[in-house]
Amino acid sequence: MPLLDWLNKQDAVRTVQKVPYRLLEAVPELSAGDANAENLLIQGDNLEALKALLPLYAGKVKCIYIDPPYNTRSAFTHYDDNLEHSLWLSLMYPRLELLRELLAEDGSIWVSIDDNEAHYLKVMMDEVFGRGNFVANVIWQKKASPQANSVWLSDSHDHIICFAKNKDAWCPKLLKRTEAADARFSNPDNDPRGVWTSGDFTISLTGGQRGAQFAKTGQSNNLFEITTPSGRKLWPTKGRCWGSTEERFLELYKDNRIWFGKNGSNVPRIKRFLSEVQDGIVCTTIWLRSEVGDNQISKKEVMAFNQEDVFSTPKPESLIERIFEVATNSNDLILDSFLGSGTTAAVAHKMGRRYIGIEMGEHAQTHCQPRLKKVVEGEQGGISQAVNWQGGGGFHYFRLGETIFDEYGSIHHNVRFAALAAHIWFCETRVPLAKPADTPLLGVHDNTAYYLLYNGILGDRRPQSGNVLTQSVLDALPSHDGRKIIYGEASRFQKARLEVENIVFKQIPYDVRAV
Repeated sequence: MPLLDWLNKQDAVRTVQKVPYRLLEAVPELSAGDANAENLLIQGDNLEALKALLPLYAGKVKCIYIDPPYNTRSAFTHYDDNLEHSLWLSLMYPRLELLRELLAEDGSIWVSIDDNEAHYLKVMMDEVFGRGNFVANVIWQKKASPQANSVWLSDSHDHIICFAKNKDAWCPKLLKRTEAADARFSNPDNDPRGVWTSGDFTISLTGGQRGAQFAKTGQSNNLFEITTPSGRKLWPTKGRCWGSTEERFLELYKDNRIWFGKNGSNVPRIKRFLSEVQDGIVCTTIWLRSEVGDNQISKKEVMAFNQEDVFSTPKPESLIERIFEVATNSNDLILDSFLGSGTTAAVAHKMGRRYIGIEMGEHAQTHCQPRLKKVVEGEQGGISQAVNWQGGGGFHYFRLGETIFDEYGSIHHNVRFAALAAHIWFCETRVPLAKPADTPLLGVHDNTAYYLLYNGILGDRRPQSGNVLTQSVLDALPSHDGRKIIYGEASRFQKARLEVENIVFKQIPYDVRAV
């Protein structure tokens, strides 16, 4: 597979390993609504925030939507969008790597982008997610009319590039049927089975299973003469055959499932009844503004939250709703690490999805937090009426705190047991900790038990209190018959004794590694 290369790519590839693990510090006064809600709004650098989320959310995010800076060489108020091309690529690569780790096996990622970087982004995502996991390049009509001042062609669309974590595991949902789709059904012959539409009753002889059979044998059971009710005799056009064998055609005709037109002399078509079609329609890759909104609508939506400082590049709520309708179910976890004006989180909240939104600028507090607070209170903009949103739920506001290590290489004094436990568990198992740890035994993975001896769980620093592995501490730990990995400040056991007890001891802080 061809790979994209650029200046300083190798540094970008190694960036994730260099990113420190940071704590997430709760800001209760900026949280809102139900205290038991699982929704998170995080203020801070999204690369560091994504790294901080790994221990608890790796492999758990069902859908990722991001709207990164487009690198259009035009100054935006809230983003530095004037990045040189290689710098933009270096910005995106490590973030995509972390996003992939957070994505569930049956999850998908959707990235909004314009023509400036869309095709480079596609090749980069081929490398990170695997070319075979590419799903589609959606075209979104973002403008209603041409720009009169365009020098070349007036761009009317953006791209939304979609990849699955594992295309064999991901299954897109059908879209709800629309009135326009149902309007194509009628009942000109008063069929008692209800309204119907007709489809082509011929297939190509050069493609598909029947085409391959015809090419091999030189004949086809689907080539025969049909006589219409008016007496007209018909054969399929050159290169095509009928959609069934003659025997099956006669069964369909007897069942009044073949339509020859009102006069009974047209080429036969197969009847498809609305009562028998699938509950929804397959999503296409062209999304018109009449269906999902455009830039003008999105500007009006965000002005309802902040008229004095309108975000420059919002997306309409109905556009994000379309993505979630295709890619998620109720209560699935959504992630947006370029939250911007907060649209993704607002739509996820109204649609009953859990969400994590990350925004590094001050407008995480000035734009996103007020918007989500109004959503909790039941605001009626955007998709609210369409989904019957009445308010409720809540979210927790966090800021990025200290790194896990201080300037001397020791565990920072602000790091609590649960945070260190989640970090160690993920480093060892590469899966997130199921629930916050409150005992020395973090869990068992592949028949190996993981323990953490650290202040706040078994007392102070004296050996008898549990931070040092001694016989009394070992006796107090929950037992496990298999292999044991124990993190602690020190061990009083010699190598031979550790082998007898089937223990691998790892010393804090030296054996605590970055993710």
